[in-house]
Amino acid sequence: MNVALGGTFDPVHDGHLALFARAFELGDVTVGLTSDELAPKTRHVDRYVRPFEERKRDLLDELEPLAEEHDREFEIRTLTEPTGIATEPGFDVLIVSPETKDGGARINEIREERGLPPLDIEVVDHVPAEDGKRISSTRIVRGEIDRHGNLTPDRDGREATRPDADEV
Repeated sequence: MNVALGGTFDPVHDGHLALFARAFELGDVTVGLTSDELAPKTRHVDRYVRPFEERKRDLLDELEPLAEEHDREFEIRTLTEPTGIATEPGFDVLIVSPETKDGGARINEIREERGLPPLDIEVVDHVPAEDGKRISSTRIVRGEIDRHGNLTPDRDGREATRPDADEV
């Protein structure tokens, strides 16, 4: 079975790992990673998103052991539009989170318009943080929690804009 999912993954956290684990349980995985141009457009909150190559490197580090554990293949592709790779032939399942479920329905509409069979939409629930709210990259970037959902009240977050080159 060929499984698709997509996102910005900046930073990768336990909620993302739940998505990836479910994907690898089902089959070989293609992850669409938002391009540098698309990433800011997909954010609900204005915040700096690290460059594609940095996000891809971190994503590879997370996916390789999961793929090996499940004896699966994976590929990372660049997403240049929100509906991304899942509107292409060759996929059977789309992994989504509760807030992207409607996007999955839209993808199936596009697939139908193109004469492609619909994807099975697999919704993976959010992973709660220590405070019971969901783990999200935005909360991590703000300094509220770490990637595992532990509260981090003394940690500074990332700025909403790209850091100056002098500071990097």
